[in-house]
Amino acid sequence: MPRKLAYDCDVLVIGGGIVGLSTACAITRSAPGTRVTVLENGPDPARHRTGPGSGVIHSGIHHRPGSLTARYTVRGAAEMLKFCAEYDIAHAVTGKLIVATERTELPRLHALVQRGRENGVPVRELGTAQITEYEPQVRGLAAIHVATTGICDVAALARQLAEVSGAEIRYGTRAVRAVRLPGRGVAVLTGTGEEVRGRVLVDCAGPDHDETAGGESYELARPELVRGLVHPVPEGASPSLKVRLTRRIDGGVHIGARAEPGRPLSRAAFTAAVRRLLPAVTEDDLIPAAAGAQAGPGDGTPADDLLIHQGERTVHVRNAPSPAATAALPIGREAARRALAALTADG
Repeated sequence: MPRKLAYDCDVLVIGGGIVGLSTACAITRSAPGTRVTVLENGPDPARHRTGPGSGVIHSGIHHRPGSLTARYTVRGAAEMLKFCAEYDIAHAVTGKLIVATERTELPRLHALVQRGRENGVPVRELGTAQITEYEPQVRGLAAIHVATTGICDVAALARQLAEVSGAEIRYGTRAVRAVRLPGRGVAVLTGTGEEVRGRVLVDCAGPDHDETAGGESYELARPELVRGLVHPVPEGASPSLKVRLTRRIDGGVHIGARAEPGRPLSRAAFTAAVRRLLPAVTEDDLIPAAAGAQAGPGDGTPADDLLIHQGERTVHVRNAPSPAATAALPIGREAARRALAALTADG
């Protein structure tokens, strides 16, 4: 007679970022009594990717109409604002300007208006004079104002999700390797040599396990120059250096740009790129900061859509790009639905 396996939990979640915590929360709310364990490498929730992020609550304007990312981002933005209000988490609806500074960008700006409308995102088209209504220091030929974009204290949000998740969260626990157990279940070997067993595994470890496309990053010494979020028109076939100015909930302004790996930009080049949007900026206004990365499909470019892979007893959230924090609640529900279906099938 085969030996009956002992499990530490019903569902084992790898990754205590905002997606992993949202998944754990969705599981325990959908199926009370389900035992969920979260393995998080850091000493507290969302230390690696979510916590250091900008905290932007995205509108969903950029994403391909009909894609999971577009639908989950639009839906998730409203849910995230509601969650922040319910638990008194610092947040603000700042709005965002997407600014064209060159005539060649105008067709892409107009196309973005149409994409936003197809995604159900309210947008307002602005001429040169109207830009200063929202951002007095910003200059451009034309712009789009996206009213639904916001910011929040994403670290506080992650802590709150951890608190209400109903899961056992093991901090300082690095998942090294996962193996299928004989018969049923999955075991994860940790960095300390411990084996944690679950009936179903949900991998929300994030882009540390994927290819990444890096960038360069600064803080703005004079954050009063920017009221909300100011972004460029998405790149065309022959992109020039583009920067994004993002106000955070702590009042600081982050400036980021995508860069080719191994080819750092000079401060002068970065400043010139910022000045196309914000002419008042000088090199002295740029304070170096840590850069970020985004998951990709393996060729160094960002994936086109959220990827959730389903196995017999596994669910892998393989690509949750920039709007992951915004879309985390819907992503978590979908991952939870699949995990619970696998758990039911497992008996």
